[in-house]
Amino acid sequence: METFASKRKLSKEGLYISLEASVNVSSSRQNARKGSVVNVNPTNIRPQSDSPEIRKYKKKFNSEILCSALWGVNLLVGTENGLWLLDRSGQGRVYSLITRRRFQQMDVLEGLNVLITISGKKNKLRVYYLSWLRNKILRNDPDVEKRQGWVSVGDLEGCVHYKVVKYERIKFLVIAVRNSVEVYAWAPKPYHKFMAFKSFTSLHQKPLLVDLTVENGQRLKVIYGSSVGFHAIDVDSGSVYDLYLPTHIQGNIHPHAIIILPNTSGMELLLTYEDEGVYVNIYGHFSKENVLQWGEMPASVAYLQCNQVMGWGEKAIELRAVETGTLEGVFMHKKAQKLKFLCERNDKVFFASVHSGGSSQIYFMTLGQNILFNW
Repeated sequence: METFASKRKLSKEGLYISLEASVNVSSSRQNARKGSVVNVNPTNIRPQSDSPEIRKYKKKFNSEILCSALWGVNLLVGTENGLWLLDRSGQGRVYSLITRRRFQQMDVLEGLNVLITISGKKNKLRVYYLSWLRNKILRNDPDVEKRQGWVSVGDLEGCVHYKVVKYERIKFLVIAVRNSVEVYAWAPKPYHKFMAFKSFTSLHQKPLLVDLTVENGQRLKVIYGSSVGFHAIDVDSGSVYDLYLPTHIQGNIHPHAIIILPNTSGMELLLTYEDEGVYVNIYGHFSKENVLQWGEMPASVAYLQCNQVMGWGEKAIELRAVETGTLEGVFMHKKAQKLKFLCERNDKVFFASVHSGGSSQIYFMTLGQNILFNW
């Protein structure tokens, strides 16, 4: 995307502040780390360092940060009352794009010129055009300004969660809506929108988390998590069956993440919930005996592109191998705090903290050597 640095003056607040890591390193190394700048074009070449790169943006949002997505090098931020753009290209400016609207979830699809969102009081699925959002900052295209900047996906209200899944040349949009799961597919020009593909209604368990896998490159299976466990839907037949029910837990559970394990032809899954995770195949049989066990109850769990899974607890951030659950890194908090995963790209992970009074700040971590840290 076009950068905004040339259009605006340097912010008085600046881009970010460093977080001091309580590790035993030389003072010269500490000074070098504090004075470094964000790499907006990260590569897989990581500098040799005995400390993680963890930083906090200076901008304090007055309402809770609910979601975020990278747009080029910049960060779109969704809060309880609006959509913002944080310019990471060096200027550090924060631009208000949409006000008085709640943004619960979002994803940028730059190739399609769209931002997918669950937003608004009724949790509608709404798609915004990136060209329209860009023009709200640059104000250099009168034609774009005259057009409507968004379109609803179907008439869906009460959306809980969605997942964008690419299969061959098709982009599927799987949506958890109240007691149903809806599947849409992207239709290219002249339609240029998501169109209804399949609908699975009157599910016995309300879907809270959804994903889509392709079994052996042939059969589409919807995977969803509920308050009692994890379930699957065969897209062709519409049959629904249970994948895993944690009967050893009394009461409802909180599903964190559905992770389709790499190099398994879409057949094996890591299902995380509460403070643990299990390995099952697409038929609901255990694929591994080991169980992923977090050190504490995480508030947020995410699968990273580096084939690791990260959990954010009040006392620490844990980094584990996705295929075994083995602990590979711990980042200890100096004080208990609530953290929420936002998004990630390459070796950078973005997450938010929620402070008393409702204000939030954004952190980003550059993953380094996997050892114990305090920050």
